[in-house]
Amino acid sequence: MIVAYGVANLLQSVAAARTTVHHTFDPGLLLRLAGHRTYLVGLVCQVGGFVLAFLARRDLPLFLVQASVAAGLGVTAILGVLVLKWRLPVAEVALLLLLFAGITALVLSARPAPSKQLGTAGMIVLLATLAVIAVLGFFAVRLHGAPGSVALGALAGLAFSAAAVAARPLASASSWDAFLADPLLYLLVGHSVVGQLLLGLAMQRGSTTAAVAAMDAAGAVPAAIVGLLLLNDKIWPGREWLAGIGFLVTLASVIGLTRYAEPQHHHAVARETTRAMVGTAPQLIGPQPRGPGCEVAHATGGAGGQLPQAASTGLRRPTTRS
Repeated sequence: MIVAYGVANLLQSVAAARTTVHHTFDPGLLLRLAGHRTYLVGLVCQVGGFVLAFLARRDLPLFLVQASVAAGLGVTAILGVLVLKWRLPVAEVALLLLLFAGITALVLSARPAPSKQLGTAGMIVLLATLAVIAVLGFFAVRLHGAPGSVALGALAGLAFSAAAVAARPLASASSWDAFLADPLLYLLVGHSVVGQLLLGLAMQRGSTTAAVAAMDAAGAVPAAIVGLLLLNDKIWPGREWLAGIGFLVTLASVIGLTRYAEPQHHHAVARETTRAMVGTAPQLIGPQPRGPGCEVAHATGGAGGQLPQAASTGLRRPTTRS
Protein backbone atom coordinates (compact mmCIF):
# COMPACT_ATOMS: atom_id res chain seq x y z
CA MET A 1 0.00 0.00 0.00
CA ILE A 2 2.78 2.44 0.95
CA VAL A 3 4.74 1.68 -2.22
CA ALA A 4 1.63 1.94 -4.40
CA TYR A 5 0.82 5.41 -3.06
CA GLY A 6 4.44 6.52 -3.41
CA VAL A 7 4.60 5.49 -7.08
CA ALA A 8 1.20 7.08 -7.72
CA ASN A 9 2.31 10.41 -6.24
CA LEU A 10 5.42 10.51 -8.41
CA LEU A 11 3.74 9.59 -11.71
CA GLN A 12 0.75 11.86 -11.20
CA SER A 13 2.96 14.81 -10.33
CA VAL A 14 4.92 14.38 -13.56
CA ALA A 15 1.67 14.34 -15.56
CA ALA A 16 0.33 17.37 -13.68
CA ALA A 17 3.52 19.30 -14.50
CA ARG A 18 2.97 18.62 -18.20
CA THR A 19 -0.62 19.85 -18.19
CA THR A 20 -1.81 23.42 -18.63
CA VAL A 21 -2.12 25.09 -15.23
CA HIS A 22 -5.78 25.52 -14.26
CA HIS A 23 -6.90 28.59 -12.32
CA THR A 24 -10.50 27.45 -11.87
CA PHE A 25 -12.09 24.57 -9.98
CA ASP A 26 -12.65 22.73 -13.25
CA PRO A 27 -13.29 18.96 -13.23
CA GLY A 28 -12.06 19.01 -16.84
CA LEU A 29 -8.54 18.87 -15.41
CA LEU A 30 -9.07 15.20 -14.62
CA LEU A 31 -9.97 14.57 -18.27
CA ARG A 32 -6.85 16.42 -19.41
CA LEU A 33 -4.70 14.45 -17.01
CA ALA A 34 -6.34 11.23 -18.19
CA GLY A 35 -4.87 11.99 -21.62
CA HIS A 36 -1.39 11.34 -20.21
CA ARG A 37 -0.30 7.73 -20.02
CA THR A 38 1.92 8.58 -17.05
CA TYR A 39 -1.06 9.86 -15.09
CA LEU A 40 -3.15 6.80 -15.93
CA VAL A 41 -0.42 4.46 -14.69
CA GLY A 42 -0.16 6.55 -11.54
CA LEU A 43 -3.94 6.43 -11.14
CA VAL A 44 -3.87 2.64 -11.42
CA CYS A 45 -1.24 2.56 -8.66
CA GLN A 46 -3.36 4.88 -6.54
CA VAL A 47 -6.45 2.74 -7.02
CA GLY A 48 -4.40 -0.31 -6.03
CA GLY A 49 -3.22 1.49 -2.90
CA PHE A 50 -6.78 2.65 -2.19
CA VAL A 51 -8.12 -0.92 -2.39
CA LEU A 52 -5.43 -2.18 -0.04
CA ALA A 53 -6.11 0.69 2.37
CA PHE A 54 -9.85 0.02 2.16
CA LEU A 55 -9.34 -3.62 3.11
CA ALA A 56 -6.99 -2.61 5.93
CA ARG A 57 -9.60 -0.23 7.37
CA ARG A 58 -11.94 -3.15 7.99
CA ASP A 59 -10.06 -4.05 11.18
CA LEU A 60 -7.16 -1.61 11.60
CA PRO A 61 -7.55 1.84 13.22
CA LEU A 62 -7.55 4.89 10.99
CA PHE A 63 -4.56 6.47 12.70
CA LEU A 64 -2.41 3.58 11.44
CA VAL A 65 -3.85 3.34 7.93
CA GLN A 66 -3.78 7.09 7.29
CA ALA A 67 -0.23 7.37 8.61
CA SER A 68 0.79 4.52 6.32
CA VAL A 69 -0.73 6.37 3.37
CA ALA A 70 1.29 9.42 4.40
CA ALA A 71 4.43 7.29 4.39
CA GLY A 72 4.01 7.04 0.63
CA LEU A 73 5.62 10.50 0.53
CA GLY A 74 8.90 8.90 1.57
CA VAL A 75 8.65 6.39 -1.25
CA THR A 76 7.95 9.27 -3.67
CA ALA A 77 11.12 11.08 -2.56
CA ILE A 78 13.26 7.94 -2.88
CA LEU A 79 11.89 7.15 -6.34
CA GLY A 80 12.45 10.76 -7.38
CA VAL A 81 16.12 10.39 -6.46
CA LEU A 82 16.53 7.05 -8.21
CA VAL A 83 14.48 7.72 -11.34
CA LEU A 84 14.41 11.50 -11.88
CA LYS A 85 17.76 12.33 -10.22
CA TRP A 86 16.20 14.54 -7.56
CA ARG A 87 18.49 15.91 -4.88
CA LEU A 88 18.02 14.47 -1.39
CA PRO A 89 19.57 16.62 1.37
CA VAL A 90 20.97 14.94 4.47
CA ALA A 91 18.24 16.52 6.60
CA GLU A 92 15.59 14.95 4.39
CA VAL A 93 17.23 11.54 4.80
CA ALA A 94 16.93 11.99 8.57
CA LEU A 95 13.25 12.89 8.18
CA LEU A 96 12.64 9.78 6.10
CA LEU A 97 14.23 7.66 8.86
CA LEU A 98 11.99 9.36 11.44
CA LEU A 99 9.00 8.67 9.21
CA PHE A 100 9.86 4.98 9.15
CA ALA A 101 10.31 4.96 12.93
CA GLY A 102 6.94 6.64 13.45
CA ILE A 103 5.14 4.12 11.26
CA THR A 104 6.82 1.27 13.12
CA ALA A 105 5.61 2.66 16.45
CA LEU A 106 2.06 2.90 15.13
CA VAL A 107 2.14 -0.68 13.87
CA LEU A 108 3.25 -1.90 17.30
CA SER A 109 0.54 0.07 19.13
CA ALA A 110 -2.50 -0.44 16.87
CA ARG A 111 -5.03 -3.02 18.01
CA PRO A 112 -7.30 -4.57 15.35
CA ALA A 113 -11.03 -4.16 15.98
CA PRO A 114 -14.20 -3.99 13.83
CA SER A 115 -15.72 -0.57 13.18
CA LYS A 116 -18.87 0.93 14.61
CA GLN A 117 -21.48 2.39 12.26
CA LEU A 118 -21.71 6.13 11.72
CA GLY A 119 -25.48 6.49 11.60
CA THR A 120 -27.59 9.07 9.77
CA ALA A 121 -26.10 12.05 11.59
CA GLY A 122 -22.60 11.00 10.58
CA MET A 123 -23.61 10.70 6.94
CA ILE A 124 -25.15 14.17 6.98
CA VAL A 125 -21.91 15.57 8.41
CA LEU A 126 -19.89 13.85 5.67
CA LEU A 127 -22.20 15.29 3.02
CA ALA A 128 -21.91 18.80 4.47
CA THR A 129 -18.13 18.40 4.65
CA LEU A 130 -18.03 17.53 0.95
CA ALA A 131 -19.91 20.72 0.09
CA VAL A 132 -17.64 22.88 2.29
CA ILE A 133 -14.45 21.41 0.79
CA ALA A 134 -15.75 22.02 -2.73
CA VAL A 135 -16.58 25.66 -1.94
CA LEU A 136 -13.18 26.27 -0.33
CA GLY A 137 -11.49 24.63 -3.30
CA PHE A 138 -13.30 27.02 -5.63
CA PHE A 139 -11.54 29.94 -3.91
CA ALA A 140 -8.21 28.23 -3.12
CA VAL A 141 -7.65 27.44 -6.78
CA ARG A 142 -6.95 31.13 -7.36
CA LEU A 143 -3.78 30.94 -5.27
CA HIS A 144 -0.46 30.49 -7.06
CA GLY A 145 2.89 28.94 -6.23
CA ALA A 146 3.63 27.31 -2.87
CA PRO A 147 0.60 28.83 -1.05
CA GLY A 148 -1.74 27.41 -3.68
CA SER A 149 0.00 24.04 -3.58
CA VAL A 150 -0.26 23.79 0.21
CA ALA A 151 -3.85 25.09 0.42
CA LEU A 152 -5.16 22.80 -2.31
CA GLY A 153 -3.16 19.87 -0.95
CA ALA A 154 -4.62 20.42 2.51
CA LEU A 155 -8.16 20.49 1.13
CA ALA A 156 -7.43 17.31 -0.80
CA GLY A 157 -6.27 15.75 2.46
CA LEU A 158 -9.50 16.70 4.20
CA ALA A 159 -11.47 15.14 1.35
CA PHE A 160 -9.46 11.92 1.50
CA SER A 161 -9.76 11.93 5.29
CA ALA A 162 -13.54 12.08 5.02
CA ALA A 163 -13.38 9.27 2.46
CA ALA A 164 -11.38 7.20 4.96
CA VAL A 165 -13.97 7.83 7.66
CA ALA A 166 -16.69 6.61 5.29
CA ALA A 167 -14.60 3.59 4.26
CA ARG A 168 -14.01 2.28 7.80
CA PRO A 169 -17.61 1.17 8.52
CA LEU A 170 -18.32 0.53 4.84
CA ALA A 171 -15.57 -2.11 4.72
CA SER A 172 -17.57 -4.16 7.23
CA ALA A 173 -20.58 -4.55 4.90
CA SER A 174 -22.02 -8.04 5.21
CA SER A 175 -22.79 -8.55 1.51
CA TRP A 176 -22.41 -6.96 -1.91
CA ASP A 177 -26.04 -5.85 -1.84
CA ALA A 178 -25.52 -4.07 1.48
CA PHE A 179 -22.26 -2.59 0.16
CA LEU A 180 -23.85 -1.13 -2.99
CA ALA A 181 -26.93 0.15 -1.15
CA ASP A 182 -24.95 1.90 1.59
CA PRO A 183 -24.94 5.73 1.20
CA LEU A 184 -21.39 5.71 2.58
CA LEU A 185 -20.21 4.23 -0.73
CA TYR A 186 -21.37 7.27 -2.68
CA LEU A 187 -20.01 9.68 -0.09
CA LEU A 188 -16.72 7.81 -0.38
CA VAL A 189 -16.73 8.21 -4.17
CA GLY A 190 -17.69 11.89 -3.98
CA HIS A 191 -14.93 12.76 -1.52
CA SER A 192 -12.38 10.74 -3.49
CA VAL A 193 -13.17 12.48 -6.79
CA VAL A 194 -13.03 15.96 -5.21
CA GLY A 195 -9.81 15.04 -3.42
CA GLN A 196 -8.25 13.75 -6.63
CA LEU A 197 -9.14 16.97 -8.47
CA LEU A 198 -7.73 19.14 -5.67
CA LEU A 199 -4.54 17.08 -5.55
CA GLY A 200 -4.05 17.49 -9.30
CA LEU A 201 -4.49 21.24 -8.99
CA ALA A 202 -2.07 21.34 -6.04
CA MET A 203 0.65 19.46 -7.92
CA GLN A 204 0.49 21.98 -10.77
CA ARG A 205 1.43 24.88 -8.49
CA GLY A 206 4.36 23.63 -6.45
CA SER A 207 6.49 20.64 -5.59
CA THR A 208 5.21 17.10 -5.31
CA THR A 209 6.32 16.77 -1.70
CA ALA A 210 4.76 20.09 -0.65
CA ALA A 211 1.37 19.16 -2.11
CA VAL A 212 1.40 15.59 -0.82
CA ALA A 213 2.77 16.53 2.61
CA ALA A 214 0.04 19.14 3.07
CA MET A 215 -2.53 16.56 1.97
CA ASP A 216 -1.24 13.92 4.39
CA ALA A 217 -0.91 16.32 7.32
CA ALA A 218 -4.46 17.64 6.86
CA GLY A 219 -5.88 14.19 6.28
CA ALA A 220 -4.25 12.21 9.07
CA VAL A 221 -5.41 14.14 12.16
CA PRO A 222 -9.20 14.37 11.52
CA ALA A 223 -9.47 10.72 10.54
CA ALA A 224 -7.47 9.61 13.59
CA ILE A 225 -9.66 11.65 15.96
CA VAL A 226 -12.93 10.48 14.42
CA GLY A 227 -11.74 6.89 14.41
CA LEU A 228 -10.80 6.91 18.09
CA LEU A 229 -13.95 8.75 19.21
CA LEU A 230 -16.65 7.27 16.98
CA LEU A 231 -15.47 4.22 15.03
CA ASN A 232 -14.10 1.90 17.74
CA ASP A 233 -10.43 2.33 16.83
CA LYS A 234 -8.30 0.62 19.49
CA ILE A 235 -4.80 0.86 20.97
CA TRP A 236 -3.13 -1.99 22.87
CA PRO A 237 -3.37 -1.31 26.63
CA GLY A 238 -0.23 0.34 27.97
CA ARG A 239 0.93 1.43 24.49
CA GLU A 240 -1.01 4.68 24.27
CA TRP A 241 2.23 6.62 24.70
CA LEU A 242 3.81 4.69 21.83
CA ALA A 243 0.84 5.45 19.56
CA GLY A 244 0.96 9.14 20.48
CA ILE A 245 4.69 9.45 19.89
CA GLY A 246 4.50 7.44 16.66
CA PHE A 247 1.69 9.56 15.29
CA LEU A 248 3.40 12.84 16.20
CA VAL A 249 6.75 11.70 14.77
CA THR A 250 5.09 10.57 11.55
CA LEU A 251 3.15 13.79 11.17
CA ALA A 252 6.16 15.97 12.04
CA SER A 253 8.32 14.09 9.53
CA VAL A 254 5.78 14.58 6.76
CA ILE A 255 5.46 18.29 7.51
CA GLY A 256 9.23 18.64 7.83
CA LEU A 257 9.72 17.25 4.35
CA THR A 258 8.01 20.33 2.93
CA ARG A 259 10.96 22.49 4.04
CA TYR A 260 13.23 20.73 1.57
CA ALA A 261 10.63 20.38 -1.14
CA GLU A 262 11.39 21.94 -4.51
CA PRO A 263 9.37 21.75 -7.72
CA GLN A 264 11.83 19.11 -8.93
CA HIS A 265 9.26 17.33 -11.06
CA HIS A 266 8.87 20.55 -13.03
CA HIS A 267 12.64 20.73 -13.48
CA ALA A 268 12.71 17.16 -14.75
CA VAL A 269 10.02 17.94 -17.33
CA ALA A 270 11.89 21.08 -18.36
CA ARG A 271 15.09 19.10 -18.91
CA GLU A 272 13.24 16.58 -21.07
CA THR A 273 11.70 19.36 -23.17
CA THR A 274 15.06 21.13 -23.49
CA ARG A 275 16.78 17.99 -24.72
CA ALA A 276 13.99 17.35 -27.21
CA MET A 277 14.12 20.89 -28.63
CA VAL A 278 17.92 20.93 -28.79
CA GLY A 279 17.75 17.70 -30.73
CA THR A 280 15.46 19.29 -33.32
CA ALA A 281 17.23 22.66 -33.48
CA PRO A 282 19.52 21.75 -36.40
CA GLN A 283 16.44 21.35 -38.56
CA LEU A 284 15.64 25.02 -38.00
CA ILE A 285 19.07 26.36 -38.97
CA GLY A 286 20.08 23.85 -41.59
CA PRO A 287 20.26 24.49 -45.34
CA GLN A 288 17.08 25.89 -46.86
CA PRO A 289 15.93 25.80 -50.50
CA ARG A 290 17.19 28.72 -52.55
CA GLY A 291 15.04 30.39 -55.12
CA PRO A 292 13.50 33.66 -56.17
CA GLY A 293 12.05 35.50 -53.21
CA CYS A 294 13.66 33.12 -50.75
CA GLU A 295 16.33 34.28 -48.33
CA VAL A 296 18.47 31.82 -46.46
CA ALA A 297 19.02 32.46 -42.75
CA HIS A 298 22.46 31.09 -41.90
CA ALA A 299 23.61 30.17 -38.45
CA THR A 300 26.00 33.10 -38.33
CA GLY A 301 26.16 36.55 -39.85
CA GLY A 302 23.55 38.81 -41.44
CA ALA A 303 19.90 38.25 -40.81
CA GLY A 304 20.64 34.68 -39.80
CA GLY A 305 21.90 35.88 -36.45
CA GLN A 306 18.31 36.17 -35.27
CA LEU A 307 17.48 32.52 -35.76
CA PRO A 308 19.60 31.04 -32.98
CA GLN A 309 18.09 33.64 -30.66
CA ALA A 310 14.62 32.46 -31.66
CA ALA A 311 15.59 28.88 -30.90
CA SER A 312 16.98 29.94 -27.54
CA THR A 313 13.77 31.76 -26.74
CA GLY A 314 11.83 28.64 -27.60
CA LEU A 315 13.68 26.74 -24.90
CA ARG A 316 12.27 29.10 -22.30
CA ARG A 317 8.66 28.51 -23.25
CA PRO A 318 6.48 27.08 -20.49
CA THR A 319 6.64 23.32 -20.36
CA THR A 320 3.28 22.87 -18.65
CA ARG A 321 1.29 22.23 -21.76
CA SER A 322 -0.91 19.30 -22.46
